[in-house]
Amino acid sequence: MKAFAAEDEELYPSGDGQPMAESAAQRQAIYYVVGALDRFFGEREDVCVGGDLLMYYVEGTRACVAPDAFVAFGVPRGLRDRYLLWREGKAPDFVMEVASTSTWEHDRDEKPGIYAGMGVSEYWRYDPKGTFFRPRLQGVRRAGGGWRPVEARLEGGLKLFRSEALGLDLRLDDDGRIRLCADGKDLPSDTELQARTEDQQATIEELRAREEEQQATIEDQQATIEDQQARIEDQQARAEDQQARIEEQQAENLELRERIKALSGQVPPQVP
Repeated sequence: MKAFAAEDEELYPSGDGQPMAESAAQRQAIYYVVGALDRFFGEREDVCVGGDLLMYYVEGTRACVAPDAFVAFGVPRGLRDRYLLWREGKAPDFVMEVASTSTWEHDRDEKPGIYAGMGVSEYWRYDPKGTFFRPRLQGVRRAGGGWRPVEARLEGGLKLFRSEALGLDLRLDDDGRIRLCADGKDLPSDTELQARTEDQQATIEELRAREEEQQATIEDQQATIEDQQARIEDQQARAEDQQARIEEQQAENLELRERIKALSGQVPPQVP
C-alpha cells in the first residue's frame, strides 16, 4: 500500500461529513457484507476489502464515491483513510451500494456510469426494506462497454445470484436480508459468529462438566473396588488363619490319639 503525503488530506479529504448509514437496516447490511467478505478473504494479503471509504477516481479533483462495500483483488490488504484510484493501480472488482432514502436514486442513475468509467467489474444494489428497488437485490456485470444483468438461478430451493468477481453466491433470506454464500453455506455475521462461539463454549463447558462427573464416578467405583478387594483380602487372611488353626487342631488330635494308643498298650490286662 502506497504512503499518502500530508497534502493528500487537504486535496483528498478522508471524510465527507455524511453518516455511514441512515437506518438500522442499512447499517446492519453494510456491516454484514463488509465483515463477512473481510473474514472470507482474511488470509489473502492481495485483497483489499472496505466500505464507506471515499474513493477518488480523477486525480487532481475531488470527484469521488464512497461505496458501501467493495473488494479489490491485486490491491494490498490494509487500513486506508481514502482510496486513490491512480495510486492503488486499479478499481475494485466488486462494489455494492445499500439503498437509503437520500442515496438510492444516485445509486440507480449516476453510479453505474461512474463505476463503469472506473473499471469496476461488478456493481450490486441491495434494498434492505424493499422500498426503492424491485427486485431488492440487483447485480450487473461489465460486458463490453456496458453492463449485463446477473441472472438468478434456482438451486436447492434457493434463488441465488452468482458473483464471478467474488466466486460467491448472493441471496436473500426469508426476511429479505442479504446473505453471501460459499459452497452452499451462508457466510456468518458477527452476531452469528458470537452466538456460535458462545454455543461452542457452552458445549465445551458441558462436556467438561460431564467428564469431571464421569471421572468422579470412576474414582468412586475404583474406591469401591479397592474396598471390596481389601475385604476379600481380609476374608482370605481370616480363612487362611482358620485353616491354620484347623490344621493345628488336627495335628494335636493326631498326637493325642497316638499317646492314647501308646498308653493303651502299656495297661496290663485285667484278671476276670
